[in-house]
Amino acid sequence: MENESYVKIITEWDIVAARQLGRNVAKELGFGTVDQARITTAISELARNIYLYAGKGEMQIERINKFGKKGLKVIALDNGPGIDDIRRVMEDGFSTSGGLGAGLPGVKRLMDDFDITSSVGKGTTIQVVKWLR
Repeated sequence: MENESYVKIITEWDIVAARQLGRNVAKELGFGTVDQARITTAISELARNIYLYAGKGEMQIERINKFGKKGLKVIALDNGPGIDDIRRVMEDGFSTSGGLGAGLPGVKRLMDDFDITSSVGKGTTIQVVKWLR
């Protein structure tokens, strides 16, 4: 980890703070406005999921540099109820909140790399990366 910042997600205002942090880091890294919007949308969706389903957790935003490529990594962590059927939540249109958010499939489409691990009763960790082109 080169440089990491994080926001604890406890209230709805923390979702806004996580978005702002992500946008600032993306801008500093040199992402264009379209990719900044993709990143902040993904952060918003992940932070909202923590808020809605786990009650609390945290968002970590890291600058990464691998194989000479720069990128931004977002890690969403919680100790909530976990996801019992990851395949199901990855289906387009699946929502337990009735929301119109992009959901996890949308987050996956917005970002370049997507990884999810979840244990029922222990929580969920989602890592996404956007590479600078």
